[in-house]
Amino acid sequence: MLDLALLGFVALFLLAGLKRPFIWVLAYIYIDIVIPQKIGWSLISSIPLSLISFVAAFGGWLLLDSKKGSSFTLRQGIIGFLLLYCAMTTLTAAYPEAAMTKWSWVWKALLFALFLPLALRTRLRLEATVLIYVLSLAAILIDGGIKTLGSGGGYGELALLVKENSGIYESSIISCAAITVIPLILWLTKHGTIFKPDKRVRLFAAGLIFAALLIPVGTQARTGLLCIAMLGALLLRSVRHRFLFIGLAAIGVLVAIPLLPDSYTSRMDTIADHDSDESASTRIAVWNWTIDYAKQHPLGGGFDSYLANSFTYQTRSVRDVGGTTEVVYDTVTDKGRAFHSSYFEMLGEQGWPGLIIWLWLHLLGIWQMEKLRWLFGKREGGKESWQWGLATSLQQSQIIYLVGAAFVGIAYQPFAYTIIGLQCALWAYVKRVDKESVDAPQPSYARHLKQKPVARHPSTGS
Repeated sequence: MLDLALLGFVALFLLAGLKRPFIWVLAYIYIDIVIPQKIGWSLISSIPLSLISFVAAFGGWLLLDSKKGSSFTLRQGIIGFLLLYCAMTTLTAAYPEAAMTKWSWVWKALLFALFLPLALRTRLRLEATVLIYVLSLAAILIDGGIKTLGSGGGYGELALLVKENSGIYESSIISCAAITVIPLILWLTKHGTIFKPDKRVRLFAAGLIFAALLIPVGTQARTGLLCIAMLGALLLRSVRHRFLFIGLAAIGVLVAIPLLPDSYTSRMDTIADHDSDESASTRIAVWNWTIDYAKQHPLGGGFDSYLANSFTYQTRSVRDVGGTTEVVYDTVTDKGRAFHSSYFEMLGEQGWPGLIIWLWLHLLGIWQMEKLRWLFGKREGGKESWQWGLATSLQQSQIIYLVGAAFVGIAYQPFAYTIIGLQCALWAYVKRVDKESVDAPQPSYARHLKQKPVARHPSTGS
């Protein structure tokens, strides 16, 4: 029954694209994030929904959609270069079989991010993409929020829509994605036109934000707590009443702390003392190994090159022995541990060139969104415009992602590249619309006003 319901929904989504091919782009975003083929039990899991929607999105745009207003930006070129570079390192990877497995989904994430701005030519399409992106993540967040309220969750124990603890459903990744999407939810509640902001929309948005904030609690992922802290700092920059915001945030924290489960607060304590936590100590050891590996392999070892690592480190724990407290050091030997950081993931897999390209892609996005904020901020009423709001939200989402990416390997995750695609589309849209407004023919009275005034005769004044 579940399979039939999911298949029916996806089929309706794809059928709607026969009338409006752009809907296939939205269908791919939904399928790529929610992964309904993994939610079902039998029939739906045997159908390549991702590939079908991927081909439909590209084919629909290429054959049926208008190309008017489509343009290619510098950042799309950077994505294309990163795609080619990753293909090269995959061919020379230290672990070819593992590298090809990862490449099978990475290339789609990169290529779709490169393509997405070409299809987002209008405000309506930009908003529709943001809406589907938010609602797709909402399907996961609402499920996780309800289960957190019911059971409290646990690290690696919070069961979401699928049983796998991988991809978007991995504890640290969904914690990062949950906080990343909050700025876009806020933008829709203010500037949405598909669902016009009213009490119902605002109530749903408030509930969705609450569910998103519960995900780091349910997963007990430290990455989520750091992302929440960054979200608070970024919102402080853009809110109108900053002192009121600080006061409400402080009250919220004071109310929430007593309600948090002990297992969550104990795990968060390890942020300040990584030596007492084996997972945190592993991260430090892997990062040190990756730096040494990059010295020997400056062009990277290809996808999943972490399989080559092997190291020994010590963990420190405090134990109660016979009524006295003792500090015990344990020696741990480990190998084949993941990078636990997108920055070191890029360094180990793609080497220094890949890391530089990846950083350039993201830092350029932050700068472009800041430039749009400045551009509309200096216009009359510009900070109330949807463009200023979307640029601000996309910048906030990207910075939150980059903070979370420091502690989990999500350098190629599709949810992050959708944000990049939206940034490229907004940048191209604003440049095109501003150029069209300058080049547009003006009314005769406007041309008359711009004519050079006739010089008056000094003696007659005529």
